[in-house]
Amino acid sequence: MSSYVIDPPKVVTVPVAGGGEFPVRRIFCVGRNYAEHTREMGGDPDREEPFFFTKPADALLTGGADMPYPPKTADLHHEMELVVAIGRGGTDITEAAALDHVYGYAAGLDMTRRDLQAVAKKAGRPWDMAKGFDLSAPIGEIVPAARIGHPAAGAITLSVNGKLRQSSDLDRQIWNVPETIAYLSGLVTLAPGDLIFTGTPEGVAAAVRGDLLEGAIAGVGSVRTRIV
Repeated sequence: MSSYVIDPPKVVTVPVAGGGEFPVRRIFCVGRNYAEHTREMGGDPDREEPFFFTKPADALLTGGADMPYPPKTADLHHEMELVVAIGRGGTDITEAAALDHVYGYAAGLDMTRRDLQAVAKKAGRPWDMAKGFDLSAPIGEIVPAARIGHPAAGAITLSVNGKLRQSSDLDRQIWNVPETIAYLSGLVTLAPGDLIFTGTPEGVAAAVRGDLLEGAIAGVGSVRTRIV
């Protein structure tokens, strides 16, 4: 009988509205999934297919906890996003069946070391250290789809120190949730516990120490953190 030679890592979980914890396996993030943000970042929303990057599960920050300003950056950006929690896995999931695989939804922030990302892009290198750093994914409670349905439209906003910074609607996504799940499941086998951050609208900008970030998605919930 085998035994661990070190203590195994703790299971990362996100609180579920109404009680319970959602265990997290992997975090996938969709890049440039709103037309105006794609233009904001120098892309062409009319021709780009979806692309994905990942964050480690322990990048999640829950419960409205403070987020430490990360090292090796002078340009930390916020990106407000709808998060999809996968409850049933699969490969090559069809768009028609995609929502049957969703457990629920949450509001989340994809925090980005934009200066490191710019250097990586210019050098043709991976973005990992720009996106997947410690506590780079603040997230609110996951709300079961059985309770709220599957939001295809609704306001998505982020305020910084009480001032509106990002404002859009879920129906402006280039790739909607069923399309995203179908496409991603053709690249990897999705499994229960996977999260998908579905991209951010325009208005991304720098956050500094002391800033209070408060995001909300109509019909889904909210996310909050202070940069310290």
